[in-house]
Amino acid sequence: MDDQRPETADPTAAHEPAVPEVDLPGDAFDAVLDSLDDRDPDEILRFEGFSVARGAEGADEDLSGDAADAYRLDPADGDRRTGLTERDLHEALSERAAAVTDWYVFERVVGEFGPRRAFLRWIEDADGETVETRYAALAEGIERAWGELKITATVTDRGERRYDVRHADDAGIPVDELDAYEDPLDARDLVTFDEKGRYRPLKTAPSLAGGWVFPDLGPRDLYETVETIYPATVANWHREREDELDVTHWRETMERQSGIYGVVKTWDRGEGHEHVDWVAEACCDDSQCLKRREWEYDEDTDLDVDGGDGAFPCREPCSVVVSAARKWTRLESEQPRTYEFDLTPSEKEQVEDIIDAVADGRTDEIREADTKEGANRYRTRFLRAKLFDEDGNLGGVPTEPDEE
Repeated sequence: MDDQRPETADPTAAHEPAVPEVDLPGDAFDAVLDSLDDRDPDEILRFEGFSVARGAEGADEDLSGDAADAYRLDPADGDRRTGLTERDLHEALSERAAAVTDWYVFERVVGEFGPRRAFLRWIEDADGETVETRYAALAEGIERAWGELKITATVTDRGERRYDVRHADDAGIPVDELDAYEDPLDARDLVTFDEKGRYRPLKTAPSLAGGWVFPDLGPRDLYETVETIYPATVANWHREREDELDVTHWRETMERQSGIYGVVKTWDRGEGHEHVDWVAEACCDDSQCLKRREWEYDEDTDLDVDGGDGAFPCREPCSVVVSAARKWTRLESEQPRTYEFDLTPSEKEQVEDIIDAVADGRTDEIREADTKEGANRYRTRFLRAKLFDEDGNLGGVPTEPDEE
């Protein structure tokens, strides 16, 4: 997803979006003056297409008196303007308000050079498109996907960014038909349960419930909302972009387990890593988690299972994986036995269909009237009635056979 270009809200529109008129707000102009005050006379404040500095002619002059209070403007494609008063500078910057407000948003409103700033710039492709192109797109609405979220960025006539965040399934639904929120911390309640009211132990599972919207967030609140819904995803995405993602592989993670989870360390039997492949296939598939698995068996040994296509990386086996592995370690320690019972070819295929449907979470999609489906509820109940004895044993064969 990192190479994906953002789309306008209506990507099928045939017309070229118009660049909106942008006013120069006083706080943006004040920020320019403050920035110049904090610089040496020979330091230049750069914007897209031009730069501004103090001084009438240049840093090589001995500035004093009125000259020290003057400003100069250097357009990239025009003649330098020198000896500008503060009023002159305001007029010149007002003519270039889009570039000034863009600088102000990222330098002063967003601030720090870190994950928040990188994420907000990524939303509108600020490192790949010009201010003019981005403001035109923002006027239409730029849409980005982040997991199951749809983020729409727009711009006001003062260059301020505003963001609409909602479930992707609620795209196009009017705000007044959704539950609207303002505080990023409200997202904590929204991610706790799925649509059926079941607890979500894994916040990056593709089971986020919809029906809500944060319709008017500023840049900082947008970041906090996204990080509340998908904790640490932006931070790890940024670390990966900066080649600073610290990955902890399976072996290292298991070696530091203790207590009830220490049993997982016994699962390495010198027979390769097939069991870890099974864990990754069960838990780390795109259908189960929106992260892209970057951890492997160890630093020198890759797993044989694909890591997925998620936008944000998974840097180590999570608590859900460790907990599941603990249970499977105990189950796999059992000695295999041979059980014999009769199935028709269709019944064998039906058992396979049932396992697939449960594993893929498709049981709710199978209609009660569709008895052609192997995992159909009535067809499964018929199979149970036919094959289970009164003690619930398949084929009448007990799990623990009587010892002779």
